[in-house]
Amino acid sequence: MLGAGFEAGQRAREWFHALTVPVGAWTVVRVDGRGFSRFTERHFGKPFDEGFSGFMVETARALLTEFDARYAYTESDEISVVFDPGHDPFGRKVEKIVSISAGVVSAAFTHAAGRPAHFDSRVWLGTGVGDVLDYVSWRQADATRCALNGWCYWTLREAGASRQEATRRLHGTTTADKNELLFQHGINFNDVPAWQRRGIGLWWGTHRRSGHDPVRGAEVTASRRHVHIERDLPVKDEYRALVGRLLGGAG
Repeated sequence: MLGAGFEAGQRAREWFHALTVPVGAWTVVRVDGRGFSRFTERHFGKPFDEGFSGFMVETARALLTEFDARYAYTESDEISVVFDPGHDPFGRKVEKIVSISAGVVSAAFTHAAGRPAHFDSRVWLGTGVGDVLDYVSWRQADATRCALNGWCYWTLREAGASRQEATRRLHGTTTADKNELLFQHGINFNDVPAWQRRGIGLWWGTHRRSGHDPVRGAEVTASRRHVHIERDLPVKDEYRALVGRLLGGAG
Protein backbone atom coordinates (compact mmCIF):
# COMPACT_ATOMS: atom_id res chain seq x y z
CA MET A 1 0.00 0.00 0.00
CA LEU A 2 1.35 3.40 -0.98
CA GLY A 3 1.95 5.79 1.89
CA ALA A 4 0.90 9.38 2.46
CA GLY A 5 4.42 10.57 1.66
CA PHE A 6 4.26 8.97 -1.78
CA GLU A 7 0.92 10.64 -2.49
CA ALA A 8 2.22 14.02 -1.33
CA GLY A 9 5.23 13.62 -3.60
CA GLN A 10 3.04 12.93 -6.61
CA ARG A 11 0.79 15.91 -5.88
CA ALA A 12 3.86 18.11 -5.53
CA ARG A 13 4.62 17.36 -9.19
CA GLU A 14 1.44 19.15 -10.21
CA TRP A 15 3.64 22.20 -10.66
CA PHE A 16 1.00 24.64 -11.84
CA HIS A 17 -1.81 23.61 -9.52
CA ALA A 18 -1.12 26.48 -7.12
CA LEU A 19 -1.01 29.13 -9.89
CA THR A 20 -3.81 31.62 -9.27
CA VAL A 21 -5.11 34.86 -10.72
CA PRO A 22 -3.82 37.71 -8.50
CA VAL A 23 -6.27 39.13 -5.99
CA GLY A 24 -7.69 42.43 -7.23
CA ALA A 25 -7.08 41.77 -10.92
CA TRP A 26 -9.63 42.18 -13.68
CA THR A 27 -9.69 38.88 -15.56
CA VAL A 28 -10.72 38.02 -19.10
CA VAL A 29 -11.00 34.44 -20.30
CA ARG A 30 -10.80 34.05 -24.06
CA VAL A 31 -11.66 30.81 -25.81
CA ASP A 32 -10.94 30.08 -29.47
CA GLY A 33 -12.12 27.31 -31.75
CA ARG A 34 -9.35 24.87 -32.60
CA GLY A 35 -9.04 24.03 -36.30
CA PHE A 36 -12.14 26.08 -37.09
CA SER A 37 -10.94 27.41 -40.46
CA ARG A 38 -11.36 24.00 -42.05
CA PHE A 39 -14.27 23.08 -39.80
CA THR A 40 -16.37 26.09 -40.80
CA GLU A 41 -15.41 25.81 -44.47
CA ARG A 42 -16.75 22.24 -44.53
CA HIS A 43 -19.98 22.87 -42.67
CA PHE A 44 -20.98 26.56 -42.91
CA GLY A 45 -21.42 29.34 -45.42
CA LYS A 46 -18.70 31.91 -46.09
CA PRO A 47 -17.68 34.59 -45.31
CA PHE A 48 -20.30 34.57 -42.54
CA ASP A 49 -23.03 32.15 -41.60
CA GLU A 50 -25.98 33.19 -39.43
CA GLY A 51 -26.42 29.66 -38.15
CA PHE A 52 -22.80 29.46 -37.00
CA SER A 53 -23.12 32.90 -35.38
CA GLY A 54 -26.20 31.68 -33.53
CA PHE A 55 -24.27 28.68 -32.21
CA MET A 56 -21.47 30.96 -31.00
CA VAL A 57 -23.98 33.22 -29.25
CA GLU A 58 -25.55 30.25 -27.46
CA THR A 59 -22.07 29.10 -26.49
CA ALA A 60 -21.19 32.57 -25.19
CA ARG A 61 -24.42 32.60 -23.21
CA ALA A 62 -23.47 29.26 -21.64
CA LEU A 63 -20.03 30.57 -20.64
CA LEU A 64 -21.42 33.86 -19.29
CA THR A 65 -23.97 31.92 -17.25
CA GLU A 66 -21.65 29.19 -15.99
CA PHE A 67 -19.08 31.70 -14.74
CA ASP A 68 -21.61 34.42 -13.85
CA ALA A 69 -19.32 36.86 -15.65
CA ARG A 70 -19.95 40.58 -16.12
CA TYR A 71 -19.69 40.80 -19.92
CA ALA A 72 -19.20 38.45 -22.86
CA TYR A 73 -18.15 39.24 -26.40
CA THR A 74 -18.01 36.96 -29.41
CA GLU A 75 -16.65 37.42 -32.90
CA SER A 76 -15.79 34.77 -35.45
CA ASP A 77 -14.88 31.60 -33.48
CA GLU A 78 -13.78 33.30 -30.26
CA ILE A 79 -15.49 34.35 -27.03
CA SER A 80 -14.20 36.62 -24.27
CA VAL A 81 -15.79 36.87 -20.82
CA VAL A 82 -14.91 39.50 -18.21
CA PHE A 83 -14.68 38.90 -14.43
CA ASP A 84 -14.46 41.80 -11.99
CA PRO A 85 -11.81 41.77 -9.22
CA GLY A 86 -14.33 40.55 -6.64
CA HIS A 87 -15.21 37.44 -8.63
CA ASP A 88 -13.58 34.28 -7.34
CA PRO A 89 -14.22 31.40 -9.77
CA PHE A 90 -12.73 28.13 -8.55
CA GLY A 91 -10.58 29.96 -6.03
CA ARG A 92 -8.98 31.87 -8.93
CA LYS A 93 -6.99 28.75 -9.87
CA VAL A 94 -5.74 29.21 -13.42
CA GLU A 95 -5.76 25.47 -14.22
CA LYS A 96 -9.42 25.26 -13.24
CA ILE A 97 -10.44 28.43 -15.06
CA VAL A 98 -8.87 27.49 -18.39
CA SER A 99 -9.78 23.80 -18.33
CA ILE A 100 -13.39 24.27 -17.24
CA SER A 101 -14.01 27.21 -19.60
CA ALA A 102 -12.66 25.21 -22.54
CA GLY A 103 -14.77 22.24 -21.50
CA VAL A 104 -17.97 24.26 -21.07
CA VAL A 105 -17.56 25.95 -24.45
CA SER A 106 -16.65 22.75 -26.30
CA ALA A 107 -19.68 20.97 -24.86
CA ALA A 108 -22.06 23.90 -25.42
CA PHE A 109 -21.04 24.44 -29.04
CA THR A 110 -21.14 20.72 -29.83
CA HIS A 111 -24.63 20.50 -28.32
CA ALA A 112 -25.87 23.57 -30.20
CA ALA A 113 -24.34 22.71 -33.57
CA GLY A 114 -24.77 18.95 -33.41
CA ARG A 115 -21.15 18.55 -34.55
CA PRO A 116 -18.14 17.77 -32.33
CA ALA A 117 -15.82 20.72 -31.84
CA HIS A 118 -13.34 21.85 -29.23
CA PHE A 119 -11.81 25.09 -28.01
CA ASP A 120 -8.69 26.24 -26.22
CA SER A 121 -8.66 28.82 -23.44
CA ARG A 122 -6.35 31.49 -22.03
CA VAL A 123 -6.39 34.08 -19.26
CA TRP A 124 -5.75 37.83 -19.65
CA LEU A 125 -5.19 40.13 -16.66
CA GLY A 126 -5.73 43.86 -16.17
CA THR A 127 -5.26 46.24 -13.27
CA GLY A 128 -8.32 48.44 -13.87
CA VAL A 129 -11.40 49.10 -15.96
CA GLY A 130 -9.31 51.09 -18.43
CA ASP A 131 -7.26 47.99 -19.18
CA VAL A 132 -10.41 45.98 -19.84
CA LEU A 133 -11.72 48.69 -22.18
CA ASP A 134 -8.43 48.54 -24.08
CA TYR A 135 -8.86 44.78 -24.32
CA VAL A 136 -12.43 44.83 -25.65
CA SER A 137 -11.51 47.63 -28.08
CA TRP A 138 -8.65 45.47 -29.35
CA ARG A 139 -10.91 42.48 -29.90
CA GLN A 140 -13.54 44.58 -31.68
CA ALA A 141 -10.87 46.07 -33.95
CA ASP A 142 -9.76 42.51 -34.69
CA ALA A 143 -13.35 41.61 -35.57
CA THR A 144 -13.52 44.47 -38.09
CA ARG A 145 -10.16 43.59 -39.62
CA CYS A 146 -11.03 39.90 -39.93
CA ALA A 147 -14.47 40.68 -41.37
CA LEU A 148 -12.99 42.89 -44.07
CA ASN A 149 -10.34 40.32 -44.92
CA GLY A 150 -12.90 37.53 -44.95
CA TRP A 151 -15.29 39.39 -47.23
CA CYS A 152 -12.47 40.19 -49.65
CA TYR A 153 -11.06 36.67 -49.66
CA TRP A 154 -14.37 34.93 -50.20
CA THR A 155 -15.50 37.50 -52.77
CA LEU A 156 -12.40 36.65 -54.80
CA ARG A 157 -13.02 32.92 -54.32
CA GLU A 158 -16.63 33.34 -55.48
CA ALA A 159 -15.27 35.13 -58.55
CA GLY A 160 -13.19 32.06 -59.40
CA ALA A 161 -9.85 32.73 -57.72
CA SER A 162 -8.01 29.82 -56.11
CA ARG A 163 -6.88 29.87 -52.49
CA GLN A 164 -3.39 30.88 -53.55
CA GLU A 165 -4.60 33.54 -55.98
CA ALA A 166 -6.97 35.13 -53.45
CA THR A 167 -4.25 35.17 -50.80
CA ARG A 168 -1.74 36.68 -53.22
CA ARG A 169 -4.22 39.35 -54.38
CA LEU A 170 -4.78 40.49 -50.79
CA HIS A 171 -1.16 40.40 -49.64
CA GLY A 172 0.06 43.88 -48.75
CA THR A 173 -3.24 45.62 -49.50
CA THR A 174 -4.48 48.49 -47.35
CA THR A 175 -7.90 48.90 -45.80
CA ALA A 176 -8.75 51.34 -48.60
CA ASP A 177 -7.64 48.78 -51.21
CA LYS A 178 -9.87 46.13 -49.66
CA ASN A 179 -12.88 48.42 -49.54
CA GLU A 180 -12.32 49.32 -53.19
CA LEU A 181 -12.07 45.64 -54.13
CA LEU A 182 -15.44 44.96 -52.51
CA PHE A 183 -16.95 48.06 -54.12
CA GLN A 184 -15.87 46.79 -57.55
CA HIS A 185 -17.89 43.64 -56.81
CA GLY A 186 -20.96 45.63 -55.74
CA ILE A 187 -20.38 45.34 -51.98
CA ASN A 188 -20.26 48.28 -49.58
CA PHE A 189 -18.53 47.04 -46.45
CA ASN A 190 -20.42 49.61 -44.35
CA ASP A 191 -23.66 47.88 -45.36
CA VAL A 192 -22.50 44.49 -44.09
CA PRO A 193 -24.51 43.54 -40.95
CA ALA A 194 -23.09 45.13 -37.82
CA TRP A 195 -22.64 41.79 -36.03
CA GLN A 196 -20.20 40.71 -38.71
CA ARG A 197 -18.12 43.91 -38.52
CA ARG A 198 -18.32 44.60 -34.78
CA GLY A 199 -19.02 41.31 -33.02
CA ILE A 200 -21.81 40.55 -30.55
CA GLY A 201 -22.04 41.52 -26.88
CA LEU A 202 -23.89 39.72 -24.09
CA TRP A 203 -24.60 40.98 -20.59
CA TRP A 204 -27.02 40.58 -17.73
CA GLY A 205 -30.19 42.63 -17.76
CA THR A 206 -33.43 42.60 -15.78
CA HIS A 207 -37.02 42.67 -16.89
CA ARG A 208 -40.19 43.07 -14.88
CA ARG A 209 -43.10 40.70 -15.22
CA SER A 210 -46.56 41.32 -13.84
CA GLY A 211 -48.60 38.50 -12.39
CA HIS A 212 -51.30 37.56 -9.93
CA ASP A 213 -50.57 36.19 -6.44
CA PRO A 214 -53.52 33.84 -5.72
CA VAL A 215 -52.58 33.56 -2.04
CA ARG A 216 -52.77 37.27 -1.37
CA GLY A 217 -55.24 37.94 -4.13
CA ALA A 218 -53.11 40.79 -5.43
CA GLU A 219 -51.30 41.83 -8.55
CA VAL A 220 -47.51 41.58 -8.13
CA THR A 221 -44.44 42.50 -10.15
CA ALA A 222 -41.33 40.35 -10.19
CA SER A 223 -37.90 41.22 -11.51
CA ARG A 224 -35.98 38.52 -13.32
CA ARG A 225 -32.46 38.46 -14.65
CA HIS A 226 -31.85 37.57 -18.27
CA VAL A 227 -29.02 37.63 -20.79
CA HIS A 228 -29.22 40.56 -23.19
CA ILE A 229 -27.78 39.88 -26.65
CA GLU A 230 -26.64 42.92 -28.64
CA ARG A 231 -25.96 42.43 -32.35
CA ASP A 232 -25.62 46.13 -33.12
CA LEU A 233 -22.76 47.23 -30.89
CA PRO A 234 -21.39 50.77 -31.13
CA VAL A 235 -17.73 51.32 -31.97
CA LYS A 236 -14.70 53.16 -30.60
CA ASP A 237 -15.48 55.63 -27.78
CA GLU A 238 -19.18 54.72 -27.67
CA TYR A 239 -18.32 51.05 -27.31
CA ARG A 240 -15.84 51.80 -24.53
CA ALA A 241 -18.48 53.89 -22.76
CA LEU A 242 -21.04 51.06 -23.02
CA VAL A 243 -18.70 48.40 -21.62
CA GLY A 244 -17.48 50.86 -18.98
CA ARG A 245 -21.07 51.27 -17.74
CA LEU A 246 -21.57 47.51 -17.70
CA LEU A 247 -18.45 47.10 -15.60
CA GLY A 248 -19.42 49.86 -13.24
CA GLY A 249 -16.52 52.12 -14.15
CA ALA A 250 -15.75 55.11 -16.30
CA GLY A 251 -15.86 54.67 -20.05
